[in-house]
Amino acid sequence: MHILENDLLKIAIKQTGAELCKITSTKYKTDFMWDANPDVWAGFAPNLFPIIGALKDDTYVLDGEQYNLPKHGFLRHNTGFTIEEQTQNSITFKLVSNDDLLKMYPFKFEFLITYTLTENTININHTVKNVDDKPMYFSLGGHPAFKCPVFENETYSDYSLEFEHTETSNTHCINMANGLIAPEEKPVLKNTKILPLKHDLFNEDALIFKDLKSKKVTLKSKINGEILGFNYKDFPYLGIWAKPEGDYVCIEPWLGIADNEDTNQDFKTKEGILKLETKNVFSAQYSVAINKAHLN
Repeated sequence: MHILENDLLKIAIKQTGAELCKITSTKYKTDFMWDANPDVWAGFAPNLFPIIGALKDDTYVLDGEQYNLPKHGFLRHNTGFTIEEQTQNSITFKLVSNDDLLKMYPFKFEFLITYTLTENTININHTVKNVDDKPMYFSLGGHPAFKCPVFENETYSDYSLEFEHTETSNTHCINMANGLIAPEEKPVLKNTKILPLKHDLFNEDALIFKDLKSKKVTLKSKINGEILGFNYKDFPYLGIWAKPEGDYVCIEPWLGIADNEDTNQDFKTKEGILKLETKNVFSAQYSVAINKAHLN
């Protein structure tokens, strides 16, 4: 476990998966992240690469060859991360392609993720380097789970997400049997900034938004006000998810999306896939700011 701490916040990151697993008030010891209860959902904030969500039959096709990747890719439980750099307020983890990864993902790459703690804000920056002699194709994203409720005098239904702008947007439905994106859509946001949280909101898996104008969403409590702000300016897709019985909400910024049901499984034309030319570098960042009212 690796720790960054200042007068306001203490955060912890596991080396396995380079996964953020704790955000705690330095003064009050209040926890803001889900505790990864394995009886409900055993994740904290998995990092997603080189795909988001599920592939049809866990398979994709590249230049006529078939490859297999698990849901959300191969970072989540990866023990190959090393520490690239550490300062008083930041830490960078690095994963380099190897023979085992090349069997499922035939590109030579370096993946770095940097956590920087500045006052009440955690910045999470992803860097992908193509060290191959050909273009590489990938998606990446985050899956952080935040506690709801945070405080003892609250219930789950006291919580809501407030978007930066008034939104009218449908969720793109998920086939619960295979995790693929179905053709159906359902209205969720209709000329509003507010998404009230309730457990049955996630009975049919995640809410998936492709067309939000907002690049910030705020987690709020009716009792204790704004809990945290979440900025995701570099990410065009947003997922909102929890297990229906879980006292948490995942705010998931994505560069990419699960396969559609009618996919031809061609990785190069997969929706949301990014192309990075040889020797080039890509980066994308999101941030979490805990409201100072809960820290001072």
